[in-house]
Amino acid sequence: MIIISRLLAKLTGIVLAILVIATINFTLVHSAPGDPASVIAGQSGATDEKFLADLRAEYGLDQPFLVQLGTYIGKIARLDLGYSYRQRRPVTDLILERLGPTLMLTLSAFFLSLIGGVTCGALAGLRHGKWSDLAISLVALLLYATPVFWLGLMLVLVFSVQLEWLPAFGYSDMRSDSFGPLAYAWDVAKHLFLPAVTLGAIYMAVYTRLMRSSLIEVAAEDHVKTARAKGLGEAAILRGHMLRNAALPVVAFAGLQVGAMVGGAVVVETVFSWPGLGRLTFDAVTARDYPVLLGLFLVMSVMVIAVNLLTDLMQRLIDPRMAVN
Repeated sequence: MIIISRLLAKLTGIVLAILVIATINFTLVHSAPGDPASVIAGQSGATDEKFLADLRAEYGLDQPFLVQLGTYIGKIARLDLGYSYRQRRPVTDLILERLGPTLMLTLSAFFLSLIGGVTCGALAGLRHGKWSDLAISLVALLLYATPVFWLGLMLVLVFSVQLEWLPAFGYSDMRSDSFGPLAYAWDVAKHLFLPAVTLGAIYMAVYTRLMRSSLIEVAAEDHVKTARAKGLGEAAILRGHMLRNAALPVVAFAGLQVGAMVGGAVVVETVFSWPGLGRLTFDAVTARDYPVLLGLFLVMSVMVIAVNLLTDLMQRLIDPRMAVN
C-alpha cells in the first residue's frame, strides 16, 4: 500500500506540473507581440479587416484570454494539441513526425555526455595533480567555453569537408530507400554522430569537472581509508566504495540539465539540418503558429519530466539505499 500511495502521489504531482506548465506556456506565448491572423493573411495576400476578423473567429483568437485558456486546457485533457494555423494539419501529427529524430539526438547526446563525463572525470580524479589530470581538465574547460554552433561548424569542416569521413547534414542519405535495414541504420548513425557530439560536448565537460571533484572528495572520506587499511585492493575500493558515491551528484545534476539540452537541440538541429522538433520550433516561431508552439513546449516539458524520472531510477540503481526513501 505504501508503494501504491507513493506512486499515486508522484503521478498526481506530474499531472499538476504538466497543467501548470501548459498554463504558463499559453500565457507567455499569447503575451508575445505579433498577430497570427496578420501573418496568415499576409501569406495569403489578403489584408482587409473582414478577412482578418474571419480568421480570428475561425481559430478562436477573438475570444477573451480566459476562454481561450480554458479551451486549450480542455483540449489537453483530451490529448488534443490543436490544429496548425500555417500547415493546416493536426499538431499531434506534425510533432509525431519529428519526435523520433529529436529523441534519438537528445538521448544519444545525454548518454554520450554522461558516460564520457563520468569516465574522463574518474580518470582525472584518480590521477589528481598529474599531467593527465591537467590535460583532461584543460580539454573540459575548452569544451565548456566553446559555443555550440561554432563547435558544430568546426566538426563539419574537419570530419565532413576535409576528411570526408561523415556526412555534414540531414538525417539519412537520399538513396536510403534502397538500403537494407542494417545499411539504413548505419547510415542514420553516421548522420547522427556529429550532431550528438556537438550537443553533448559542453555537458560532458561539466560532468567531467563534477565527477573529478566528487571523486577527489570521496577518496578522502573515512570509509575509503578504512577499506584501504583492511587491505582491499585499489580496484575493489574504486568499484565498491568510490565510483558509486562519486557518480551520484553527477547523475542528479545530469537530470537537471535535460531541459537545457532539449533547448540546445534547437540550435544543433538548425546547424545540421536535422529534421527534429528544433527545426519545427524555429518554423513555428517565424510563422506565429501558436498551436504548434504550445504543443512543442508541452511535449518538450513532458520529455524533461520523463528523463528526470529516468535519472531518479538510475540514482536508485547506483545507490540502493535511496529505494527506501
